[in-house]
Amino acid sequence: MTLKLANIKKSLGDRREVLMQRIARVKTGMTAEHSADWSEQAQERQNDEVLEAIGNESQDELTQINRALERIETGDYTSCSNCGKDIALKRLEAVPYTHFCINCAE
Repeated sequence: MTLKLANIKKSLGDRREVLMQRIARVKTGMTAEHSADWSEQAQERQNDEVLEAIGNESQDELTQINRALERIETGDYTSCSNCGKDIALKRLEAVPYTHFCINCAE
């Protein structure tokens, strides 16, 4: 594995840890008890909706990162999932969980 790919793998692993911690915090926040005060409950429900959106986005990104890490392990990381051509290293550095070359992504 080249040094650049090793750096991308480390970056993906670091981001994965951040996302897993965020998801755990979101789950904790979503299970917190609500206030007995009606006006506070309305605000808490809005907060829950925001937390849910953050959790969903984080889970989606985590799934993409896990797939990218699997592709690194299997040796398919630099190959486009659509056409099989090489994905440019610059593209992988910019969007490390992509699985399409620039042509197929467009």
